[in-house]
Parts: sequence; C-alpha cells; structure tokens
Amino acid sequence: MTFQDEEAACDADAEASTLAPKSGIVGTTDLPRLCTALLPLVQLAAAVEGEQSSGDRFGGLIGRSRCMLELFADLTRIASSDVSVLIEGETGTGKELVADSIHAASSRAAGPFVVFDCSAVAPSLAESELFGHERGAFTGAVVSRAGVFEQANGGSIFLDELGELSKDLQPKLLRVLEKREVRRIGSNKTIPIDVRLIAATNRNLIAEVERGNFREDVFFRVATTHVYVPPLRERLDDLPVLVEHLLSRSDPPRKLQDIPEEVWETFRAYRWPGNVRELQNAVQRLFLTPERALNTAGSRPPAAILADVISPIAKLEPLRLARRIAADDFERAYISQILAKADGNVRRAAAIAEVSRQMIQKLMRKHGL
Repeated sequence: MTFQDEEAACDADAEASTLAPKSGIVGTTDLPRLCTALLPLVQLAAAVEGEQSSGDRFGGLIGRSRCMLELFADLTRIASSDVSVLIEGETGTGKELVADSIHAASSRAAGPFVVFDCSAVAPSLAESELFGHERGAFTGAVVSRAGVFEQANGGSIFLDELGELSKDLQPKLLRVLEKREVRRIGSNKTIPIDVRLIAATNRNLIAEVERGNFREDVFFRVATTHVYVPPLRERLDDLPVLVEHLLSRSDPPRKLQDIPEEVWETFRAYRWPGNVRELQNAVQRLFLTPERALNTAGSRPPAAILADVISPIAKLEPLRLARRIAADDFERAYISQILAKADGNVRRAAAIAEVSRQMIQKLMRKHGL
C-alpha cells in the first residue's frame, strides 16, 4: 500500500465516521473510526518540511546540512521546555553531545548534568547506581551512597543506551519518573527529586517494545519528545566544517588546505560506519600516518571502498554524482523491498529496518514511494 492509498483509505473511514450518532461519549465501537479519522492529520504533519535553524551550531554540535539545521531548530525548542527527551541515532553520532547541549541551553544549565551509561554497569549493580543505597543494604555496602538521580537533583540526568536497561528495572524507573522521588535500597524513606530526563539509544525502541524487550509504558514516559541524530553518511556535506573544527583543535592547529585532494576524495566516498567519532580518529591519524587514515581495525582499503560506492554503470560520472546515484539506488530498492515485506505498514517496516518511523517516511517522500 502506498502513502496515497493509506490517505485515501483514511479519508473514506473518516467520512463514514461522520454518519455515526453524535453524543458526548465515544463508545468503544467508535474508537477505531475516531483513530482512523485522526490518522490523516498525523500523516499531513509528517509531510511538512521541518523548520531550519539560522545558525550552523547548537551547543557543541556543528553542521550546515539540511538535516542538521532542522535538528538544531528542534533542539532549540526542546531545550526551552522541561519535557523528557529520547535521542535516537547510531553509535558515534554524538548523542551525548546532543544531551549536553540541550542541558546547557535549558533553564537547568546551572544545575548538574549527570551521565549514566546503562550498558556499562552490571545489572546487579544498576539499581544501586541509579537510586542509591543505605549502609548494610547488601554485601559490600559499607557506606550510604546517593544514586545518580539524587546527584542530578536540580539539573538533568542523561541515561545513555536506555535500551540496555534490564526489564526488571524499567518499572522502577517509571515509578521514579512519575512520582519524582527515589527510595534507596535498604531504606523505607523516599527522597523527592527534581530532574529532567534525557535518554539516548542506538536501538529502535518501538521495535523493542513490539518484541517485548522494552516496556511500552516506560517508552511513552521517556519519549515525551524525541529527536533523531543522522549518521555521518547522510550529512557528507558537513565534512568540511567538521574537519575544519577538528583541525583547529589539533596540536599544532592546521587548516583545510593542508589536506590533499586525494584524501578528500576518500573521505567523501567512505561510508563512515563509526560516524563522527570515526572521523575524529581519522583526522587525528591524518598527519601521522596519512596512508592509513581510514585503515583502522575492521575498515577496508580505500580502493575497495571506492569500488563499492561507484557501482557498474554504462558511463562513469564524476565521483560526487556517482556516489549519490549509487546511494539513491540502494535506498530506493531497500525501502521498496522493506515496505513490500511489511505489506505497506510504515511502523512495521521501521521495526524491520531498525530505524524510526520518521526515517522511513522521509525516505518514502524522497524517492516518491
């Protein structure tokens, strides 16, 4: 089913719903029609192009590509509120920097910004790290200790890799967020807290909810609003400004003109699976071992990378154009197949592809699907 078919079906159901008897109470039989009637509004809103920021920076984030300017505009509005935020994106895209920038631009900037990595703490210790414990609460608890929620009181707490949080702790996290109070392990006393939650994940949490790995009520409480940080391969136009920034911080500082053109060609053709973090490492190696700037563990030689990017075509185009043609062809074929597998259901396609629903819709619009 195409986007247009879905809208036509929604319009038909919405028109049928107007024939139902009018009353002040919506019965259970009316709910499907009501939800269907509202669906076109969501689709129309998703089709509107996002507002763009007038600047190329937000906190420590840098970018001039359209997707980053839209992200900066969203972050500016989000920072001025106090709602919980879920940051989605691949590893290395800078999700912690996004969280730090939101905090720095918020009314809580003078308060603490506390980071807790859900993937770096053993499940048996995570509850104590999050909520604290009293002396003697368990073996090894020789002193009382405040958890990260207490430490973040008056500021913001950043839960990195939220998708790694054990399912046993998820209802306890929900209770803290709803009650705005914590109770240390081994204590009957509750401690009020005033924190803003910012969370991040490289997983598709909607897909994890559908698989039963993540609680739906926790997801909706955490994702009051959410943003998606694009991978570097989707914002290659930002390479010059990013590299310039990284070079300015090197010792000694260097300039873009110091980078040979053949290195730039390799940088533009590379897919950057490690995203901005990998770019930072490549720039650091650039003037030490230029022949191995991208030859890290698990990376392939630049010649093999270029061979993959420029697919066999009758007439070789300029490098930049050939790269875009290959990427567009792959995206169009991939999205078409994933939608076919999901029977046209965008949410199911997003779960299969392990990306956000908004990303699937964006690619559908881009390729006219």
